[in-house]
Amino acid sequence: MAAIAFTPHIHRPPIPSISTPRITKPTSKLKPKVSVQPYPSLQPTFSDPFVLQLAEALEDSLPSSSSPSLPLQNLRDASSETLLSTPWPSRKDEPFRFTDTSFIKNSQIQPISHPPQTLSISSDTQFPNFVIVDGYGVNSVSNLAGLPNGVFVGNLIDLSSESIMKRISEFVSTGFEGDLFWSINGIGAPDLTVVYVPAECKVENPIHLKYFSIEGGEKGSSKLPISNPRVLVLVEKGGEVGIIEEFMGGDGNKSYWANAVLEVVVAEGGKVRHSYFQKQSMNAAHIKWTSVRQEAASTYELTEISTGGKLSRHNVHVKQLGPETVTELSTLHLAVCDQTQDLHSKLVLDHPRGYSRQLHKCIVSHSLGHAVFDGNVMVNRYAQQTDAGQLTRSLLLEPRATVNVKPNLQIIADDVKCSHGAAISDLEESQLFYFRARGIDVETARKALVLSFGAEVFQRLPYPSVQKEVESCIRQLLVPTHKESSQRI
Repeated sequence: MAAIAFTPHIHRPPIPSISTPRITKPTSKLKPKVSVQPYPSLQPTFSDPFVLQLAEALEDSLPSSSSPSLPLQNLRDASSETLLSTPWPSRKDEPFRFTDTSFIKNSQIQPISHPPQTLSISSDTQFPNFVIVDGYGVNSVSNLAGLPNGVFVGNLIDLSSESIMKRISEFVSTGFEGDLFWSINGIGAPDLTVVYVPAECKVENPIHLKYFSIEGGEKGSSKLPISNPRVLVLVEKGGEVGIIEEFMGGDGNKSYWANAVLEVVVAEGGKVRHSYFQKQSMNAAHIKWTSVRQEAASTYELTEISTGGKLSRHNVHVKQLGPETVTELSTLHLAVCDQTQDLHSKLVLDHPRGYSRQLHKCIVSHSLGHAVFDGNVMVNRYAQQTDAGQLTRSLLLEPRATVNVKPNLQIIADDVKCSHGAAISDLEESQLFYFRARGIDVETARKALVLSFGAEVFQRLPYPSVQKEVESCIRQLLVPTHKESSQRI
């Protein structure tokens, strides 16, 4: 039998970790090695020496050639202050109850102090694209031709407009509280990638953000390089843009940790179509934060496909800041080996006539595969006439495959139309019999049924070329499973 867990909400206070730190800092002729012993003077206010040592290593790895801009410096200061009271998460903490992060903590974490000196990557795409390698935006392999006037895409250090800089300062490191990994990114981000769309500007082609992880430990090594890419998307009143995020590893199945953050601000009447495709190395850790702020009558659409990573966790926080706001979240997670695919989402509706839809699907096709869904939709007192729906469906294809789901709908308003649901199952024998009765073999039948299960999500990708790439990737990952399954039936 596959393992199934459907759990109610339980609040448990955080318990500090006491594991021994193991952090390797990049070598430098100008900086001596930092001792891994705790700093006694900070012990009264700091609960986790491991986190302190990681923060020190990240700070020392930052480029020192130029002083950071004010928004970036404010971000680092706020993140440093937060880390002083934030321990490394454990399974005793409710948000990480089903997600084991010891894989990261037990590795030799090495902050990446600069991008590779030579790059042999392909950034060919039909859309304007910006390439981020090991957390660093690289202009030399990016192509931003064809963008409308007034649109800026690039590193904050290259931004010359004082008016845009002032607008960015209003949103960076203000008004949001993330977890430990959010703060680690805030300290370790070498720069801020900015996507700025002026008022009433409709960007015809999507902007393709391509993330590459090149540095990595070889198979069997405990080395775990960490990168901290951070992106801010700011769409002014009435603007529209499509964002494609694609995360890729280097050659082979190297070990690394991509710790990414994306902040999205959609002003009144604006619209953002967000496509997110994660296909990291199967030995990597991929932790991603997506924070969205929507003003009145704005629209945010997310379509997410996650197939890679030994540990992959996506935290999605969306806050509707005005009436008649639309939010749509569609997610497909695929675990084909010893993987954990985790989605923690939170949607807050505070104003009248808000609309939201969330569809989460996962396929676990390995006996050691694990999927987690923790979705929270909060309909607060003044969010009258809200229409909110949430649905999670999981497909377990192997014995002992595991999924933990916790849909959560909290309603305080009294004039609403809300629903949520959850379903967990294997493929039904009646469905397979339908195919076999028509002369179709079991392998083909299972492949068609599993692919159609995921197609409900990936066919929502608004760009045919990206949709075709995603479908091809999913087909290749599922082929071995179908061969094994056909032998059992």
